[in-house]
Amino acid sequence: MRAVDVIIKKRDGEELTPEEIRFFIEGFTHGEIPDYQAAAWAMAIVFRGMSERETTDLTLAIAHSGEILDLSKVVGLAADKHSTGGVGDKTSLVVAPAAASCGLAVGKMSGRGLGFSGGTLDKLESIPGYRVNLSKEEFLDQLGRIGVVLTGQSADLAPADGKLYALRDVTGTVPSIPLIASSVMSKKIASGAQVILLDVKTGLGAFMDTLESAQQLARLMVSIGKRSGRRVAAIISDMNQPLGEAVGNALELREAIDTLHGNGPADFREHCLIALSHLLVMGGKAVGLDEGRRMAEQAILSGSAWETFRKLVIAQGGDVAVIDHPEFLPKAPLVELTRASRSGYLAMIDARQVGETSVDLGAGRARKDDRIDHAVGILIHRKVGDWVEVGEPLFTIHANSQEKLGQARQRLLAAYKWNDHSCPPLPLIYDVIQ
Repeated sequence: MRAVDVIIKKRDGEELTPEEIRFFIEGFTHGEIPDYQAAAWAMAIVFRGMSERETTDLTLAIAHSGEILDLSKVVGLAADKHSTGGVGDKTSLVVAPAAASCGLAVGKMSGRGLGFSGGTLDKLESIPGYRVNLSKEEFLDQLGRIGVVLTGQSADLAPADGKLYALRDVTGTVPSIPLIASSVMSKKIASGAQVILLDVKTGLGAFMDTLESAQQLARLMVSIGKRSGRRVAAIISDMNQPLGEAVGNALELREAIDTLHGNGPADFREHCLIALSHLLVMGGKAVGLDEGRRMAEQAILSGSAWETFRKLVIAQGGDVAVIDHPEFLPKAPLVELTRASRSGYLAMIDARQVGETSVDLGAGRARKDDRIDHAVGILIHRKVGDWVEVGEPLFTIHANSQEKLGQARQRLLAAYKWNDHSCPPLPLIYDVIQ
């Protein structure tokens, strides 16, 4: 069997056998199939797609490229929550410790930013010393001790996904339902969680820009989970505008800290509470969403969610003084507030434009080996549907050069659309798929 034959077969729209998929994933994982062939194969999948059977086989091949954890021996039942990626989506930083503080262990393997979408690991690395490369033994030990882990893909767990994840980011092969589904679910299967809540984004700032495509992705991932013996559900959430206010690593971390203290933007706080409610019901900690919400609210108001986040940071080597005093987080040398030049209703804040602007500022990667500037980013001060008076704050740019700041200002102004007549706010949740 040759890699080029597998590429050609998928290029021509044929269905790959389980053996061909395993051959390709094993060869890529072990370095026998080079990046350029893997990129060609991924592009063929983007254009030709995969059947549900192929996608399930791809998921299992990626998961079995490393070890499969058994968390039941450590915590009995473990949960995971995963977002398909969005702009300003720092939900895991709140949901994971809050769920753990309610007695539901959360063992999560997170990723880095993909394209215009920020990554949980990049945000956590704003904390000096925070380790995102835990070994299997460290993962299991920490989960057993404090009930929560937020780490990256180690060499032991789904190594094929780590390689593919980085490659897709810089080869234009991110927006593919089979590749997204297999990437997400392979990590979930490998990391051993029995309960999985998927947060599937839809809109301008999501890889699934239509509700129909988001529902298709969600149903596919729920199906893969069911075939693998997991309890899985998906919420379809809005990503036409950024979630919360902050876009950029240290800025988003600070917003998550505010939310864990009972503050934070209303839309982000509500999104976290909805996700927590579902997760607590799925994990058997609450009977019904109303009880789940009460438990989630109490975890935050009592401070137990915050204390669990502190334990997480300490356990993974982070400087807890920095999160106790967020003013010590990385700061950009240039900060500029832009005010509204007119009055009117906000009809659109293009989340993709905001996300891409954040990447241009240095908060994301244009190339696989680019370094992240954790300090830069954007604060969005108003939401779609708001009435804004001339002169009121619109957005704030945190930049590391005057040139980038000026370019960001012009691009962000173009991301806003105004209306003289009232327009409804955007919904947070469109659908729930059990």
